[in-house]
Amino acid sequence: MCMYQVGVGALIQINCIHQQVHLVYLKKILCLIFLPDGDDFYFFVLERNAQSQLFGTHFGQNGGVGDHVDGGTSRFDVNGVIYQAMCANCSGNDNNPKPAFPTTPGVWSVNNKSNSCNEAAVKIEMNFAGVSAKIQTSINAVTNDTVGCVPLKVDFSDILQKGKTFYWDFGDGNTAITNNFNTSNTYLLPGTYLVRLIAEDLTTCNVRDTAFVTITAGTNKALLDFNATKVGPCESLTYQFDNTSTNTLNIPFGPKSFYWDYGDGSPRDTAGLNPPKVHVYASPGTYKVKLFIQDDTYCNSPDSIEQTIRINPLVKARFVTPPSGCVPYTAVIENTSLGGIIFTWDFGDGSPLSNEVSPNHVYTTPGIYTIKLTAEDEFSCNKTDITTFNITVSTIPAASFTWGPDPLPANTPVQYANTSQGATNYIWEFGDGATSTEANPKYLFNSTGTFNTCLIAINSFGCRDTFCLDIPVTIIPLLDVPNAFTPGRFGANGIIKVAGFGIAKMSWKIYNRWGKVVFETSDRSAGWDGMFKGALQPQDVYTYTLDVEFSDGKKARKTGDITLIR
Repeated sequence: MCMYQVGVGALIQINCIHQQVHLVYLKKILCLIFLPDGDDFYFFVLERNAQSQLFGTHFGQNGGVGDHVDGGTSRFDVNGVIYQAMCANCSGNDNNPKPAFPTTPGVWSVNNKSNSCNEAAVKIEMNFAGVSAKIQTSINAVTNDTVGCVPLKVDFSDILQKGKTFYWDFGDGNTAITNNFNTSNTYLLPGTYLVRLIAEDLTTCNVRDTAFVTITAGTNKALLDFNATKVGPCESLTYQFDNTSTNTLNIPFGPKSFYWDYGDGSPRDTAGLNPPKVHVYASPGTYKVKLFIQDDTYCNSPDSIEQTIRINPLVKARFVTPPSGCVPYTAVIENTSLGGIIFTWDFGDGSPLSNEVSPNHVYTTPGIYTIKLTAEDEFSCNKTDITTFNITVSTIPAASFTWGPDPLPANTPVQYANTSQGATNYIWEFGDGATSTEANPKYLFNSTGTFNTCLIAINSFGCRDTFCLDIPVTIIPLLDVPNAFTPGRFGANGIIKVAGFGIAKMSWKIYNRWGKVVFETSDRSAGWDGMFKGALQPQDVYTYTLDVEFSDGKKARKTGDITLIR
């Protein structure tokens, strides 16, 4: 618990540097606000048992009538915030103003023009944490790891990120000053290094904070390796694991230097280098077996190595890969075989065979290729199995088009002529957000501009090519509504629509003779078919209102009559 104190008067620390402060939070630890004259307010904080002072400052004017308490209005809250009201900057007028009081720009007056005092309110927060620092390390993407083998690269981060400048001393003679809270250092010699971080923010109350972490770099690296061997008859699900690990200094491993994870959910098995471990699996399957080093004698502990074993009484070759691709095509192959130790791949294009477990292969020429996988397991009952799969590598289509008429008259649709080769499907992107899947579309733009129209040509295997052209378009805004239509009959006159060019937004309402709205839309492509509430309306004259905003931003309103003819 700290003690917070406020008082008035007394010459304390009179030799401190002259400084000014505004009536806002005092976030920086100061000796004094200014040189005191014996009639100023002072604020300070004592640590537990009043053993030393943690913070101290003054507030008040120099000379004149001294600052004094306004009725004893001092308040403290549980967070260590002091609120003080005082009579300050006393006795001044236009002819003899007091020195300018610390104020905010734009206030009514920077001077006290009264013949008496002004009310001054001061709030001092003693609870600011200030800048703080905490180091987090990372070695080979393992967070908070601090031990490794030379050359040892360690990534450091100040995870509190409270500073503005960071001073790093890595303990090996290397240092760094950064404005970023992340940095790294590579240790080339073995040893134990004390890393120091100083995070600094000159605007905070404590200015700086320091954090430390210890890094250990060694040379005795455990070189992990093991062999997995099937035990018993070909139907057996039992495997023996031989730990063949070594270390760079040839220091003997202890009886608990390692542990095994057999990949089947069984408890981890602590072990030394010898004897070999035997494990019985409950069912056939593919298991990821891991060997871990857990001995701090070795600089890369904890570390691990992993092998995949495929357990099945009968080896069965299997794999999956997409059936087709576009040249140049990289076939990504996933080996899903049951059992198998050795895998041999023939990609069907005359390239060398591969013994990777799950390879990728690049085809540079179009064609149909047969991929053959031979899976071998000398401990299985059938020893070998073969499977094949055909893939098609397709050429890429050539997208192309022309357009007309060129030049394009105002308010004229563009007719596109598709000249693509080797494609079966098409996607048009006209450049204004509209699209089409027609082979040869006709499209009317809605505004003036140059539109980058693109054609995506697609063949039956999904291979694509794109071709684009700029289309210059001129649209002159126009608006019209027909005055009659014949609903219920086939033909263009069966539905009445708004006609025009460059219509961006619209609101169209049609009324019957009693003022009832029988049709309403904001969709410029929609029209009225003469129906209202499921019934064809009688022959009559209907009125409408049409409000439009064009693509150039101009607005128009049109009213008129429509004759419904039956």
